[in-house]
Amino acid sequence: MEDKILHMKELVAVLSQAGRAYYQESREIMSNFEYDKLYDELLALEQETGIILSGSPTQKVGYEVLSELPKETHESPMLSLDKTKSVEDLAEWLGDQEGLLSWKLDGLTIVLTYENGSLVKAVTRGNGEIGEVITPNARVFANIPLTISYKGQLVLRGEAVIKYSDFNKINDEIADVDAKYKNPRNLCSGSVRQLNSQITAQRNVNFKAFALVKADGVDFQNSREQQFIWLKNQGFEVVEYRRVTSKSIAEAVQNFAEAIGDYDIPSDGLVLLFDDIAYGESLGRTAKFPRNSIAFKWADEIRETHLSYIEWSPSRTGLINPVAVFEPVELEGTTVSRASVHNISIMEALELGEGDRITVYKANMIIPQIADNLTRSGSVQIPKICPVCGGGTEIRQVEEVRSLYCTNPDCQAKKIKSFTLFVSRDALNVDGLSEATLEKFIGAGFIHEFADIFHLEDHQDAIVQMEGFGQKSYDNLIASVKKASHTTLARMIYGLGIAGIGLANAKMLCRKFRFDFDAMRHASYEDLVEVDGIGDVLAKAWLEHFGNQKNNERVDRLLKELEFEQETVVSEEEAVFAGKTFVITGSLEHFSNRKALQELIESKGGKAAGSVSAKTSYLINNDTTSNSSKNKKAKELGIPILSEEDFLKLLEELSGEA
Repeated sequence: MEDKILHMKELVAVLSQAGRAYYQESREIMSNFEYDKLYDELLALEQETGIILSGSPTQKVGYEVLSELPKETHESPMLSLDKTKSVEDLAEWLGDQEGLLSWKLDGLTIVLTYENGSLVKAVTRGNGEIGEVITPNARVFANIPLTISYKGQLVLRGEAVIKYSDFNKINDEIADVDAKYKNPRNLCSGSVRQLNSQITAQRNVNFKAFALVKADGVDFQNSREQQFIWLKNQGFEVVEYRRVTSKSIAEAVQNFAEAIGDYDIPSDGLVLLFDDIAYGESLGRTAKFPRNSIAFKWADEIRETHLSYIEWSPSRTGLINPVAVFEPVELEGTTVSRASVHNISIMEALELGEGDRITVYKANMIIPQIADNLTRSGSVQIPKICPVCGGGTEIRQVEEVRSLYCTNPDCQAKKIKSFTLFVSRDALNVDGLSEATLEKFIGAGFIHEFADIFHLEDHQDAIVQMEGFGQKSYDNLIASVKKASHTTLARMIYGLGIAGIGLANAKMLCRKFRFDFDAMRHASYEDLVEVDGIGDVLAKAWLEHFGNQKNNERVDRLLKELEFEQETVVSEEEAVFAGKTFVITGSLEHFSNRKALQELIESKGGKAAGSVSAKTSYLINNDTTSNSSKNKKAKELGIPILSEEDFLKLLEELSGEA
């Protein structure tokens, strides 16, 4: 019994970590195949021992929501579905009832609320009890009706999805193979939860309704199918379904299975729902699952092959990831020969070795994964030196995960970090220079310092021959570099990567020194600490950077490549927010996005920060009464919380006084 409890603790820890990564961070540290296998193993142990440990994922509905988006509690909990991979189980579950069999779509679940015929609210599933308000983003979904004929309160649930065809179009526009999105679900999750709805609109997100929660005064004849028909008549697209009985369900499942190869929407299974509303609701629910519906998960297409070797792939953080390279096999209609193993813990759990017989599959028919190792020789040697720089490596354990790192601070792969910052959106904003592309260019000797980025045309012949590049990609990159050469002084300063000098501090320095860069880099300690937001540590970091002759020489060469925009020097009378620091959170109504509001604050001499602290003057949040972490922090520190209306009134008052 003691061994079983210990193993249960291990399973809870591993599954909880995988769940946090999947639901909160839209990334995967474990395949769906492996997660389901471990989950079922834990469930079996709980049933066998009669013990359920605290934090067990078999008892949780979801995971904690971590986001800057406003939060809201659902009127009724959104439970997960119990699942099976057996058609016989589906028939037995349905019994003598009739049901609706539909796609189980792989996107992000959304709750929509309409009042007086208008969409008033959209909330994500979140952790099942508390979701994130994404109303501005839902308004730009490709197929959601903003007004409907029904004037009562309508609450419905559905899945936000990005079609494979749209996903492929988006990826086709990304030249760098390594920078492409991994799968439609992750892209959809990030698109739906954007703080800027313009980005959401560009992604062509679709909504498929799968449940009607509330529509008072409408007679649905006790039928879920009638609810679907009614929703269609209101202008909604509903999930594709078939009416089934226990006798016809096997044929229906087979029809869905034959259709999935050409189905344009990501799906990881089917859902079976009782058509009889009253009967389904009379069954109640367990702590985790409703009893009126059940999920059917596809059996993954698994192929056997042989592991050739483990390739070790370094990154800018020093992390060295293992990648399995195996004899090519056909999976879901394509040839695959590589799969990420993610970290040493997973590699060791699989006991991988060169020549081992392994089974592989595609998670959700997209991402190649190792299902199992049939040989388990465990002969893979963890490298003691970095494959990029030859420096020493070490294994570090973070929580339950062991990973390999390069210990050489001068590793070429790590230098990529500074170049990645330099070309990032808030710095020079060079489209087409992803981290992976920079790594290739640095490795090929094209880039040694920032100024070299503006001379990539010297390497045209070599670049167009690189994997993931061609003449069109090269032309787009050169055009982007040329565009980036016209920038602002603050962007360049931020891009230099001086310790602690963010974009906001760079802007404050520019205004203080009236956009005179030469005066800025020769400023004294006393001059620097007079700048709002520049204290002892940042002043010393600035002096240390420009006290280095090589840094100055590199900057001088960079300056020859740049043309700065003429910027207006704000007078003391106009700088009504001088000395004031604002933090912005939540959705906006009067401003198109946070950046627009931030620019207004900065144009009036103020500063915009990312987190609430004792130095914060005001927190801007339209939901002034929410219990968000930033609101709580502001209240604890006695910092005023302003709505946009309050902020605009404050600006008007101060401007009038000036």
